[in-house]
Amino acid sequence: MSPNMTRFAEHPATFSSRRSGSAELTAQEQATVFAARENLARHINRNPVLSSWAALMDYCALVVRGEVERFHVLYLDSKNRLISDERLGIGTVDHVPVYPREVVRRALDLHASALILVHNHPSGDPEPSDADIAMTKEVQKACAALGLTLHDHIITGAGREVSMRGRGDLE
Repeated sequence: MSPNMTRFAEHPATFSSRRSGSAELTAQEQATVFAARENLARHINRNPVLSSWAALMDYCALVVRGEVERFHVLYLDSKNRLISDERLGIGTVDHVPVYPREVVRRALDLHASALILVHNHPSGDPEPSDADIAMTKEVQKACAALGLTLHDHIITGAGREVSMRGRGDLE
């Protein structure tokens, strides 16, 4: 596993099933989820992130799911290969602070060409809030000023992901 990849093992106990209520996963289910995350990480390390929309959505849903909001940025090279998945914030049940300056500063540190923002909505509803849209537009402006491409902002919920580009929220 790449040293820049987020360790998938860091939250196995907090990974809970949203589709079947709030029950904790059994040890066997947690082991299965952990194995799936490891397999997905190996696949993404060998392949461009954007080679498959389904793989990207699966990755996003697995990485940021949880009881509190998590904000990740997928930093990509000029061929849209994953350089690093960086968790830039952990918040509360309905908010995670995001600082556009920190998002683009890290992109420059990593020599990234493009990025994808990803966060979860623990409520289960992945529709973006007005604050999500405003923050995304701020990140997009900062990226444009520095020659970076913001491909998308993906929000995950209970069994469903929303692409802000797909909704028309990104230019």
